[in-house]
Amino acid sequence: MRKANCIQSASLALSGCLIVALALAFALASAPTLLAQADEPHQETEKYCLSCHGNPDLKMTLPDGEEVSLYVSSEDLEGSVHSPAGIECEACHTEIKTYPHPPMEFKTRREMTRTYYLACQKCHAANYEKAQDSMHAQVAEAGNLDAPVCTDCHGAHDVRPPDQPRSQISITCGKCHTEINQEYSYSIHGSVLLGEDNPDVPVCTDCHGVHNIQDPRTAQFRVETPDLCAGCHANSELMAKYGLSADVYDLYDLSWHGVDIAVYKSQWPTIWHESAVCTDCHGIHNIRSTDDPDSTVNPKNLLATCQKCHPGVGPNWTDAWTGHNKIDPQRTPILYYTEVFYNSFTPLVLWLSVIYVILQIFHAIVDRVRRSLS
Repeated sequence: MRKANCIQSASLALSGCLIVALALAFALASAPTLLAQADEPHQETEKYCLSCHGNPDLKMTLPDGEEVSLYVSSEDLEGSVHSPAGIECEACHTEIKTYPHPPMEFKTRREMTRTYYLACQKCHAANYEKAQDSMHAQVAEAGNLDAPVCTDCHGAHDVRPPDQPRSQISITCGKCHTEINQEYSYSIHGSVLLGEDNPDVPVCTDCHGVHNIQDPRTAQFRVETPDLCAGCHANSELMAKYGLSADVYDLYDLSWHGVDIAVYKSQWPTIWHESAVCTDCHGIHNIRSTDDPDSTVNPKNLLATCQKCHPGVGPNWTDAWTGHNKIDPQRTPILYYTEVFYNSFTPLVLWLSVIYVILQIFHAIVDRVRRSLS
């Protein structure tokens, strides 16, 4: 029995030694491979692609006769947000597995662009979905294939943060919306953005959205305009920084224009309504400071601006308007003290009326009691 136990122990020991020996042998055999993988430089695919596409003369001719450059700058790749993150060529060019490449079936440059931009949705699914509901996608669906896609705004191999610098946003939009961007560049917003790199002023995407850009000509966009402007102009801290009143939205909201628009917004947001919103008076992309002679709300131009909706009104029309300012004793003393008088006089009259009614009721009760006792 003891002899059998000894033999069994020896067998187990021998088996253990064999397992250890095999493991060591496998480790030694794998070591060169592991070391090679550790020393292997990253993004070999990118280098392999640039061995051809790094040639500035590389190009191809499409069936429509247009030549397309196939050159990719290594500097553009290095400065992009993708390459440093390890996102290589085949992440977007999924159909290209080896060289020589399969034949390209694109007939035009635009067809090629609109095909490759679909790859963006693999990583940016949420933004891609938003873009499908945008004004740009609607225009493309209607047949205008020049409507921008992801790569038209963000670039292809040189994708960088879209707001660095912030002025780059208006420059990007200006590639298509040239005249509008020109107007914006002279406005109170655009001039300080482009001239002073002021981060507080709105750029295109602050008003129109980023990927889910909607049609600004619709009734719904119109009635939402005051709330859009209020995003900055009702911000007391921001307005104080520039010596502007933050009461403009509240005062507009209480005005006839504001009340009228608020009703339509809550009840009939898709029905066009002509009651004035901010952009009707101040302009859209060409908004200027009120003391600018070219401003539509400059005192010299204000009457003409009002006459767009109120034809035939005379000079006294604008004299009766206090602007987007609260009534105060310094700016409008007569209106201020008239308001103080009525704010005091009206409650006094109401209270006296209440007291009079109560006394009349009391007198009637007393009179009835007397007559019942007599």
